[in-house]
Amino acid sequence: MAISERMKRKPKETPAPADFGAAGAPIDRGHPFYFGFVATIGALSAFVLMRALASASGVFVLILVALFLATGLNPAVEAIRRRGLSRAGAVAVIFVAVIAFVGLFAALIVPPIISQGTNLIESAPSLLESLKNNATIANLNDQYGIIDTLQKKLSSVTSDGTLLITAFGGVIGVGKSVLSGTFTALTILVLTLYFITSLPQATELGLKLVPASRRPRVAALTEAIISRVGAFVGSQILVSFFAAIFMTVLALILGLPSPVAIGIIIFICGLVPLIGHFIGASVYTVIALTQSITIGVAAFIGYVVYVQVENYILTPKIMKRTLNVPGAVTIIAALLGTSLLGLVGGLLAVPVAASIILILEEVVYPRAEKS
Repeated sequence: MAISERMKRKPKETPAPADFGAAGAPIDRGHPFYFGFVATIGALSAFVLMRALASASGVFVLILVALFLATGLNPAVEAIRRRGLSRAGAVAVIFVAVIAFVGLFAALIVPPIISQGTNLIESAPSLLESLKNNATIANLNDQYGIIDTLQKKLSSVTSDGTLLITAFGGVIGVGKSVLSGTFTALTILVLTLYFITSLPQATELGLKLVPASRRPRVAALTEAIISRVGAFVGSQILVSFFAAIFMTVLALILGLPSPVAIGIIIFICGLVPLIGHFIGASVYTVIALTQSITIGVAAFIGYVVYVQVENYILTPKIMKRTLNVPGAVTIIAALLGTSLLGLVGGLLAVPVAASIILILEEVVYPRAEKS
């Protein structure tokens, strides 16, 4: 009975859907308001992206430098690996050699720098006083008081031993400079270690994005570009070695103290593009000035003459032989790279130019000949 009653009941009616009206016409994408809104959103997105990239520019610079160093050291790693070691073992050998060189550099350079710096500070008043023996400089000093002003300023900053602290902007400035330099060096060292260890895997992963029909040719071009970057690093080391040898011989002739340590300083400075020789010339001249003004002037002139020979004769010939890059292209690439990206641009300019020339010779020129 209960079942028949339930069967007689009418099923509940489902409510009719709410009527929200007919859909309107689509948005007119040609309307000025729509175009202005989308353009504003795009401009804001681009602005935020550029600000984010600018904020992280320091990180990108470290990555570029580490990647450049890893690519430059790769030929040495491959040469050691061909002697039977694994890639990890070859990388370990290279890094042990680098750390040993840094330790030798610190052991040979730091004590002479401290002693020569102290000697220069102590002898600076007498050096300035001896400048008055020159009639022209004495006349200028009588008219403008140049030497007297320098003597007063030097006396005020060295009387309480605060010359170094003042130069770096106070005690906090010294601490910031030391910590920042140490952190940057460690970051580049760690990134270089990771990059050079995983360079074959990273190259293989990138080649997978290339169509299979073109992959062998792109792989060959990639290997050639990596080889050219390594050749550039080797060429830069060779040029710096010549500079160190010349300056060491000149230091021996002039009777400068610690000529071997001076040569190592010049070698390190020669590896820095654009400003390396400016730093080297400053250090070299300051050390020579601790002996006498005449020796300091001779050292400065000798350094300037060598730099001209290196820039216009030695470097173009070595770069042309190792990278097949004309001398004019080397100089122009260095100038353009420096103006665009500063020190990093100067570091990357020549290998980038060599890579572009390689692509032009292997891809663009043959295609143009066939067309």
